[in-house]
Amino acid sequence: MSESLPACPACSEECTYEQGDLLVCPMCGHEWAAQGPSGEVAGEESSVKDAVGNVLSDGDTVSVVKTLKVKGGGGGAIKAGTKVKGIRLITDGVGGHDIDATVPGFGRMQLKSSVVKKSV
Repeated sequence: MSESLPACPACSEECTYEQGDLLVCPMCGHEWAAQGPSGEVAGEESSVKDAVGNVLSDGDTVSVVKTLKVKGGGGGAIKAGTKVKGIRLITDGVGGHDIDATVPGFGRMQLKSSVVKKSV
């Protein structure tokens, strides 16, 4: 437990410790990489930008900028201009998806930041 280590991203406790290349929280058991793939130190958030370069953050409202085909389930498409409220940024998305959100009419899914624009 060191003052230089970041707090746990899952529970915000500050009693993290190093175990090899990972940081571990003894309170909730969460483990994460001490250093990200691009060399950033854990605790320093890399910014996620939308299709036009605006920085996104958790809780933002975004609009889809192009029609997206939805695979699986019922299929269909998310039309351009669809507003998605209360997004959550993620780092472990599949295939470059970095937003977790509930899309009206489709439910919970992951989106790429390159196909959304921050709404005011």
